[in-house]
Amino acid sequence: MAASMACQAVARGLRGASASRLLLNKNKLGRVSCRRWLNLQEYQSKRLMQEGGVTVQRFFVADTAPEALEAAKKLNAKEIVLKAQILAGGRGKGMFDSGLKGGVHLTKDPAVVGELANKMLGYNLTTKQTPKEGVKVKTVMVAEALDISRETYFAILMDRACNGPVMVGSPQGGMDIEEVAASSPELIFKEVIDIFEGVRDDQALRMAANLGFKGPLERQAADQIKRLYDLFLKVDATQVEVNPLGETPEGQVVCFDAKINFDDNAEFRQKAIFAMDDMTESDPTETEAAKYDLKYIGLDGNIACFVNGAGLAMATCDIIDLHGGKPANFLDLGGGVKENQVYQAFKLLTADPKVEAILVNIFGGIVNCAIIANGITKACRELELKVPLVVRLEGTNVQEAKRILSESGLPITAADNLEDAARKAVASIKK
Repeated sequence: MAASMACQAVARGLRGASASRLLLNKNKLGRVSCRRWLNLQEYQSKRLMQEGGVTVQRFFVADTAPEALEAAKKLNAKEIVLKAQILAGGRGKGMFDSGLKGGVHLTKDPAVVGELANKMLGYNLTTKQTPKEGVKVKTVMVAEALDISRETYFAILMDRACNGPVMVGSPQGGMDIEEVAASSPELIFKEVIDIFEGVRDDQALRMAANLGFKGPLERQAADQIKRLYDLFLKVDATQVEVNPLGETPEGQVVCFDAKINFDDNAEFRQKAIFAMDDMTESDPTETEAAKYDLKYIGLDGNIACFVNGAGLAMATCDIIDLHGGKPANFLDLGGGVKENQVYQAFKLLTADPKVEAILVNIFGGIVNCAIIANGITKACRELELKVPLVVRLEGTNVQEAKRILSESGLPITAADNLEDAARKAVASIKK
């Protein structure tokens, strides 16, 4: 039960993001998806790589059809690929409300690029990862199309088991790396990176050889690997995943597609990168919550969950489900709580028309329960709360918090423990 509810929450949190983190454990390779707070478009990631000396396709970005046409002419390429820039995956098989099929198109005629861009820009593109109404395309990437004679997989990521970064590679690229790990584990290669030494020449060459690069391409691939690690450090990444890292018939090693995850704790020194964050496709409620350092994920039920800590949030969702209710959200208040955060959290929860009851479940370690109680009473009065409210508080200054709630004169239902709180929240709706 816990796993199923947790997966639902995580799945909703990943809406519109394709990032993932690979975790290695001896002979096992698995993927744990993580919520991406920083969303970069494809062209933005490629620009970062380009600036880091990594070889990518030549490209331009356009906001209008005439700009796209001009970009196609400037490229002077044998073949051009036009890509709609949205965060959701599955663009190639998507559908525009203009009637155009596919958000990725190949052509040898620059004039066609202008025509296609005219049917992309300003129109909604719907894929299997977008909302039903799709996402409006505001930008397209016009890039040189290159033939790929061979595809490999390469990634640099943080691995707790190794206490630092590792390189992971496979000569089988262009496909789901988990499938390769499951069917051909001998084709997964790993190199642990010494954080003080960086990627050594022998490590880069060995990885390049394991990826199947031969002759002059081996040295070229090793150089790209070292440049990717330099980028990994420079931008405070937690992962740089290139799939595919390919070779062309002309003898070039090119990073054709990449996903970059960033360390949110490094925002203070990566201001330029975080300023590129594209929030236009994010859920408006999640975006608003982030302004107050609240972690919010919308679910499909009718009982709002207001907790501190992701683990407690998932446990609260699970126990509501166990007692026959359905959680409406996953809202994590975090540790350094202020009264205004509590107020803003209630404002977000009560704005959801699906919410028929609110369950507050706080375990105060570093959180002062009295601050929570004051925030709750303020929110109830100022927002004129009209749905049942069940509160379970435990921990630091809890007696003072209970006194504040009991003397408030507000219709707040107190609970002794989590199970009691869940039962009361579910019962409050059935009345």
